[in-house]
Amino acid sequence: MVGNEILLFVLFNLFILALLAIDLGVFHRKAHAIGLREATFWSILWIVVALIFNAGVFIVAGNTKGVEFLTGYVIERALSFDNIFVFVVIFSYFGVPSTYQYKALIWGVLGALVTRLLFIVAGTALIAKFEWVLYVFGLVLIVSGWKIMVQKGTEVHPERNVFIRMVRKLFPVTTNYDSPRFFVRIDGRTFMTPLFLVLVTIETTDIMFAVDSIPAVFGVTRDPFIVYSSNVFAILGLRATYFLLAGIMETFYYLSYGLSAILIFIGMKMLLEHLYPIPTLASLGVVVAILTVAIIASLIRNRRMERTATDDE
Repeated sequence: MVGNEILLFVLFNLFILALLAIDLGVFHRKAHAIGLREATFWSILWIVVALIFNAGVFIVAGNTKGVEFLTGYVIERALSFDNIFVFVVIFSYFGVPSTYQYKALIWGVLGALVTRLLFIVAGTALIAKFEWVLYVFGLVLIVSGWKIMVQKGTEVHPERNVFIRMVRKLFPVTTNYDSPRFFVRIDGRTFMTPLFLVLVTIETTDIMFAVDSIPAVFGVTRDPFIVYSSNVFAILGLRATYFLLAGIMETFYYLSYGLSAILIFIGMKMLLEHLYPIPTLASLGVVVAILTVAIIASLIRNRRMERTATDDE
């Protein structure tokens, strides 16, 4: 990246870190369970912040970049719903109290900022030097989409996580959640709390999701800043969305099929780019249409199941 691009990334990250500092240091300074009303407020707020930023992209960089950001953001938000299933599994496996879950997620965001930036920089460099990498990305998306469709969701096995086994060898682990801290001192020794194991699991799992989500946005734009900023805003909104939807994610039965269809569509778009380029605005329309159909189909299915259950009674 040239000097101006590096400066843009630095300023953007400082802006995001300032938002996170206000979030963690002011509004969520004390650990507490996130209720439905608070989760709804923050979910809407982060969407509004993303749309305001999108408006700035339209004004400063023009319509093309603005549509690219919006499309990338919608794709990332859609794909991030799969993360919610994983968070439910992780928090359930480790028995994380609801009062400490927010802290684990917000520190997970900080780690995701670093890992995704590295992924995007590496991806941009590869594409610039080897354009055929785009075809590899396309194939990765198609295979990932097919796996999601066949497996009906993503499985997580914390007990198999090699990073978890590594950190357990470095520090002894306390058996309970006495505080929201990641490390504690007991009798002059440093102990790792289970909350740090949760954070490690979240961070390493996010790498798996980045392998799908980042190539998906590269299917819409080659601008690394658009790819990164759309990723970041989707991740920021994910935390509040988790507390809003975690208990009802099973309601959206066909959502995983919709996500797989989006990955396959973007993958095909990348493979056919030189033969039949699909405009970004058209891609946005397809993604929104797929999500809408998946959600409506899920609601119809739920209503039919409710009617069936009532008739059986």
